Amino acid sequence: MNSCTQSPSGALLRALGEFNRGDWFECHETLEELWVGSEGEIRDFYQGLLQVAVGLHHWREGNFKGAVLLLASGADKLRRVRPVCQRIDAGELVMAADRVREALITLGAGRMAELDTGIIPLLRLVPAAGAEP
Repeated sequence: MNSCTQSPSGALLRALGEFNRGDWFECHETLEELWVGSEGEIRDFYQGLLQVAVGLHHWREGNFKGAVLLLASGADKLRRVRPVCQRIDAGELVMAADRVREALITLGAGRMAELDTGIIPLLRLVPAAGAEP
């Protein structure tokens, strides 16, 4: 059974790369394979990552409502998990997803393309416990 204390799987590392390249739809597909059949905290973790990725995909595609809703629901799912889960900084992603969602709401649907892309989150791996910096 997967848990937050385990090292990230190859599939999760692939999803991290896809997310950070802006391949959010592909990231969603990779995470969906991990999410299906998972339970508890790790299920919330995978689903939260997946929803943030889809929210960013919706933003890029011009779907304001979908972007705002999925960024919110993804952050809410991630608030249920440890701040670091499978070495991914989930706490940082929650804050970043909230910033993007708030910026989109401030801009409104008609100006969402003006979002400062500098606030688009990246997934960050935290060094393994006991690892050299």
